[in-house]
Amino acid sequence: MSTTTIDPTTRRVPPFGGMNLTVLRIELLRMLRNRRTVIFTLVFPAALFFAFGSGSDWDQTVGHGNVAAYVMTSMALYGAALTAASGGAMVAMERALGWSRQLRLTPLSPTAYILMKALLALVLGAVAISVVNLAGVVQGKPSMPLHVWVACAVLTLVCTLVFAALGVFVGYLVPGENAMQVLGPGLALFSFLGNVFIPITEGSTMWHVASLTPMFGVAEVSRAPLTGDLPWYAVLNAVVWFAIFVAGAAWRMSKDTARV
Repeated sequence: MSTTTIDPTTRRVPPFGGMNLTVLRIELLRMLRNRRTVIFTLVFPAALFFAFGSGSDWDQTVGHGNVAAYVMTSMALYGAALTAASGGAMVAMERALGWSRQLRLTPLSPTAYILMKALLALVLGAVAISVVNLAGVVQGKPSMPLHVWVACAVLTLVCTLVFAALGVFVGYLVPGENAMQVLGPGLALFSFLGNVFIPITEGSTMWHVASLTPMFGVAEVSRAPLTGDLPWYAVLNAVVWFAIFVAGAAWRMSKDTARV
């Protein structure tokens, strides 16, 4: 009886680290089947926008638009942040169910896995932003030039990567379903402190506190085409928090991989 020795170094590595459209489609369907995620990340921000629509000062001018456009952009950011963080935090359930271990038996590389989560966050973030912007069109109060409208939506989508990284970090840090129980209230608190829900007077003590939170920088960046102002410290805030969350996610992922 003869035996065949297989050299592991000759194993064929699939292109893109094993990531493909089939895997992305499966992950997207898994996310959309979660009713709580759909309600709280897609419906809730649009409902908040309609609830705030009774304000009598929504027609006041803000930069290149009005207050309604300012609030709509903020709600779109909040919805996209929730959605992106939820997509990233799915790693907590995957770890609890053993799905992460199963994936490690496949050719899917850790880098491709993280990239897949980022792409998933962008897709879901785009849906959340579209829903809130559609709510603004239906309501009819937001007013700003079309190119400003599109620029705000695109920048908001890019900023969702910060919260996708946060979701993955928390997903590796907190076990099971507790991830969203931490992220949900946490993002709401960051939104209040980060000048998203309630405008904070610049230069005040509260404003200085807000400028250190993860929501502050991305909110300023997302609204920059509308307000016509993009402070350097807002960009720095967004970049620093993104780096912190990515580093945290990579650190926890390496610890989790070493355990298996």
